[in-house]
Amino acid sequence: MALRVYLEHLGQASTVGSINLPAEDLQLMDNVQKNISAKPAEAASTAGGYRFRWWVLAVMLTAEIMDLLDATIVNVAGPSFAKELGASNTDLQWIIGGYTLSLGAGLILGGRLGDRFGRRNMFLFGLITFTVASLLCAIAPTTSALIVFRLIQGFMGAMLLPQGFGLLRASFAPADLGKAFAVFGPVFGLGGILGPVIGGALIQADIFGLGWRSVFLVNLPLGIAATIIALRILPKTPKDPSIKIDLLGAFIVAVSSVLLLTPLIQGQPAGWPTWTWVCLIAALAGFYLFVLQQRAILRRGSTPLIDSGIFKKRDYTVGLGGIFLFFAGMTGIYLVITLLLQLGAGFSAGAAGVGNIPIALGSAIGGALSGAVLADKLGRSVLQVGALVQTLGAVILWFTLGDLATFSIWQIVPGMVVAGIGTGLVVAALFDVVLSSADNSEVGSASGVLSAVQSIASSVGVAVFGTVFFSAVEVGKIADGFRNALLVQLGLLLAFLLLSPLFPKKAQAD
Repeated sequence: MALRVYLEHLGQASTVGSINLPAEDLQLMDNVQKNISAKPAEAASTAGGYRFRWWVLAVMLTAEIMDLLDATIVNVAGPSFAKELGASNTDLQWIIGGYTLSLGAGLILGGRLGDRFGRRNMFLFGLITFTVASLLCAIAPTTSALIVFRLIQGFMGAMLLPQGFGLLRASFAPADLGKAFAVFGPVFGLGGILGPVIGGALIQADIFGLGWRSVFLVNLPLGIAATIIALRILPKTPKDPSIKIDLLGAFIVAVSSVLLLTPLIQGQPAGWPTWTWVCLIAALAGFYLFVLQQRAILRRGSTPLIDSGIFKKRDYTVGLGGIFLFFAGMTGIYLVITLLLQLGAGFSAGAAGVGNIPIALGSAIGGALSGAVLADKLGRSVLQVGALVQTLGAVILWFTLGDLATFSIWQIVPGMVVAGIGTGLVVAALFDVVLSSADNSEVGSASGVLSAVQSIASSVGVAVFGTVFFSAVEVGKIADGFRNALLVQLGLLLAFLLLSPLFPKKAQAD
């Protein structure tokens, strides 16, 4: 799942027609598929693999693209939500951040349910319910309804996405797996660029007067087509009724996640009353309780959601902290850039979407450099170089913003490109480096937790940066709000740099 995460953001693990899969991700695919031994007539029982294997790959890619679009496409829809639904700034943070929150909170559970009920069954369940949730988002009559439907959509995504590796492993012969994953890089690289652009274009076009609703409806043709094909071609995968699902552990994670995000979004408008601090403390206690509960389950000889032994490894635990800091800052500042273009510079949704292209192009450059050359040569040092480059980008943005009354997008293009290069340098190597601290038997759990932390960090980034930005917007100081957000990002990057010497020195060799 770690591979999915960094491909989702940058798609830089591939090079001209081939992909270099690290040993950790190959082991991860084995772990994810450990309970799947496909029937001879249904899966990769021959040298050539399952006869519909490339259709399986197409369905997996479609599902991942749907997730990618829903994580980014709504960033340009904020003013439309406010205009048509009366959404407040706080509501906007829930609409955007709620999706990644419920996605992250449910990912580990989704993977375990795939083991229990069969990956084919869970994939179809997740795909159908995710598509239905997208429709519900599109027809939401109120802001409250939209927030609830976004939370449901994210949770259904968590049921869908963890099944992909297992289904591909069941469909492709080992010799063809590299070819299958080579397709992911270009597709997700393009998806990362086109998400906000597509969202802005759809809102701007206002097809049939749908406005912002069209950004959710785009999932319907994708979901329906993928479901029809999946029902016919996905290989059957066995169930394992002996696996007991730890619903209590899943509940603790979900509640702790909500306790973490709620005060970060609601705290500033409410004046940071006592309950906000109680929630934050309870959230941290809840995550710690989850680790203790998983250890207790393991001691009883039952099946926990994760292998809690990974948290005994200092390199891995510190690496998780680094991932949280980095993705909270990255997601938050890039959202604020979009809001600045719309609220401060008066850009339309379409123009704001196009305005995100310099960041995506910079990320592609940085990711290519890191994935092809620097990560192997420098190890964790490439993370430090990337964080410093992103810091430079933030400083450039600070000084080039200027007066919004005479704003031009070209003022901030250099800073966005530099910040994007720094992002690419870090993301293309970060997951590999952190996962190298896990033993082969732990990689499945380690990568699942890593993906969940990345998603929850993104929701926290939306909450924190949104709060900082909107607190200045409310008093008419939009440019100050953007600069305040840059200060928060600089603080997170500094913390990341301070932690980085404790990361594993290098990813394991292929």
